[in-house]
Amino acid sequence: MKIAFDAKRFFHNTSGLGNYSRDLVRILSQYYPENEYLLLNKNSSERGKEILERPDVRFVETSKGNLSRQLKMGKDAQKEGADIFHGLSGELPLKWGKEPIKKIVTIHDLIFMRYPQYYSFFDRKIHLWKFKKAAASADKIIAISEQTKRDIITYLKVPETKIEVIYQGCHKAFKEQQSDEYIQTVKDKFNLPERYILNVGTIEERKNLLSIVKGINGSEIPLVVVGRKTNYYKKVEAFIRKNKMDKQVIFLEGVSMDELAVIYKLADIFVYPSFFEGFGIPIIEALFSRTATITSNTSCLPEAGGEDSVYINPGNDQDIGAKIKFLWENESERKRRAEKSFRFVQRFNDEPIAAQLMDLYKKIL
Repeated sequence: MKIAFDAKRFFHNTSGLGNYSRDLVRILSQYYPENEYLLLNKNSSERGKEILERPDVRFVETSKGNLSRQLKMGKDAQKEGADIFHGLSGELPLKWGKEPIKKIVTIHDLIFMRYPQYYSFFDRKIHLWKFKKAAASADKIIAISEQTKRDIITYLKVPETKIEVIYQGCHKAFKEQQSDEYIQTVKDKFNLPERYILNVGTIEERKNLLSIVKGINGSEIPLVVVGRKTNYYKKVEAFIRKNKMDKQVIFLEGVSMDELAVIYKLADIFVYPSFFEGFGIPIIEALFSRTATITSNTSCLPEAGGEDSVYINPGNDQDIGAKIKFLWENESERKRRAEKSFRFVQRFNDEPIAAQLMDLYKKIL
């Protein structure tokens, strides 16, 4: 089987869609090396270099020109003799040749429909148009959660039979056991407190960091934050300054994936009070790290967190604060939840996910 991927995100996105793309190609290549995997894009990059070194993975430079991703990439895949084209980020090419090829698209979320206030009018219109086009031309749609499946049915008016839910996993670094020396190096490099709670993700309104900060205000619980800053950061920073929490809330930058895996492992609690997610990869990362997790009781987050995570109302910082305090003061409860969650999270391991993808590919052929 020859499978072509739209590899724009694979090569150019550092987190989110980039991680999804790289992990998907990596696990397919690892468990099904008898196939050929083609990464189509105008150019490659250093990202995912070790995946490209595998004998069954190949970069294909697509045709040049404006809108080549939309107008030429599909035909390029057909010229390469691909059996399947998989759009990894909600889009499929608009133009195709006569050669037979099956089309799959992964849709991660429709947050721009549920929370239009976070997006410009222009972005919402473009996203909706692209997603509708892709959903209509695809032979199958992969939704990364049951929540996303429900949203695709509601907002894109797609029949349920066209959608398959295939969860995503996380980077292999979170499943590895780092050496004591490396753990100490990371601790020293970032000057990590002896005990702390952790939040990971873009610092934006939807992810709701301010509610954690408000929840721990008045306590001495240190909070470590890893994530790209947006304008919303100014709002968080203003609260921190006003309440003299500068030493309590620590923002880290320039963190590699291996370092992040250690930071998760060393945390007492991972806190993720997002209002809405397509899936919530940081929760999976925390559960693989055996770190007790507090997250929202909304959208798909209970799907990722399982029954042994602690759930909060993301709009209630007192609820968040009370549950952080409860877990912070109860080591046995933290350990019990972390161990049970670690058993639960094995369903998001590479091999079962790769098997589901391969089953879908075979089914549509």
